[in-house]
Amino acid sequence: MPLLQTTNTSFILLLGTLGMLVLTIGLIIFIVLHQKRVMRFQQKLQQMEIDQQKLMLNASIRMQEEERQRLAADLHDDAGPLLATARLYLNENLVNQDKASQLQSIFQARQIIDETIQLIRNISHSLMPPTLKNFGLESAINDLFQKISGSGTINASSRFHDYRERLKGEKELIIFRIVQELVNNILKHSNASFIHLTQNIHENKFYLRIHHDGRGLVQSDFEKLNKSNIGLGLKNISSRLKVIHGNVNFEKDISQTYYKVTIEVPRDDPYEG
Repeated sequence: MPLLQTTNTSFILLLGTLGMLVLTIGLIIFIVLHQKRVMRFQQKLQQMEIDQQKLMLNASIRMQEEERQRLAADLHDDAGPLLATARLYLNENLVNQDKASQLQSIFQARQIIDETIQLIRNISHSLMPPTLKNFGLESAINDLFQKISGSGTINASSRFHDYRERLKGEKELIIFRIVQELVNNILKHSNASFIHLTQNIHENKFYLRIHHDGRGLVQSDFEKLNKSNIGLGLKNISSRLKVIHGNVNFEKDISQTYYKVTIEVPRDDPYEG
């Protein structure tokens, strides 16, 4: 009888040991498989981030190329013919003409040259608006919104609450271009009756908020369009924000009566020193 009990006990211990061994092996296999799954997921996330960066880079390159093409077209199609026309008036036969004809030719050439200077000045202003360069972001945005409101098609207003010190010139230009892109999208697609911009600073962050009562986007829409092959303007916004380490958030107000776009930019970026 004691021998039978000993045998049973040994058998139970053996089963218990085998069971623990199976559980341990199963747990090890589960951990290994789980780690592999996590690694695959992380690799997928990394690839998605790489793809997203490529999309933003391509959008930035495309934006710069479109800007170059537009400038080249303006210079070629507008400035080129004007200067060629002025040259016709100032040809080598001018010295053989009577004084009245000479004065008339010089006057005509001068008018054309003045027109060309104004054209080039306008192109220069499109690259760096003089109001932005001379007076800062607040004045440039206020001027933009005043012009929009002056058109009579939409009620546009802006208000800066805390802008005692200007940002770096490059950062101001990038933010201004982002605001232009956002406002243009609202004007073209939202059918809004009002658009209002506010500015404030909180915990060393610079904020701009654009409110409107038309059709708008929420953040999931923005991210979806930003990852697609459409929405070049939105990709341009993402590319520009990346340069200044900023963020943008699209949302619908809790009252469900208007949409809000928030731009968040650090006041001091690493590259500014």
